[in-house]
Amino acid sequence: HVQLVESGGGSVEAGGSLTLSCVASGDIYRRYCMSWFRQSPGNEREEVVSMHSDGPTTYTDSVKGRFTVSEDVDRRTLYLKMDNLKSTDTAMYYCALVRRTDRSRSCPSGAGYTFWGQGTQVTVS
Repeated sequence: HVQLVESGGGSVEAGGSLTLSCVASGDIYRRYCMSWFRQSPGNEREEVVSMHSDGPTTYTDSVKGRFTVSEDVDRRTLYLKMDNLKSTDTAMYYCALVRRTDRSRSCPSGAGYTFWGQGTQVTVS
């Protein structure tokens, strides 16, 4: 099965930058959605960005213009470059993946993802 491992979290001052990585191993198949989620104490899980293997990428409004997702297919790695970090970005960040069985370019909500990493903590002071 697919295994996802996040890294790159840490502590940074407001206005700083971090880049998170999510390395995937296993049989991913041709079509999939891969996304970053985050959750902080007292808050519900929030989808930060979702990316379909066929192209469409959708960011939540609060990170538009500051966060950029990219994929290195050869390295089987998804990156999340975070710039101009704010204290409200403090959270545990998770990557998630779900295989898609048709040619649709849509991605599900969080409950629809079947593979999850263990998370990496981002703290902005």
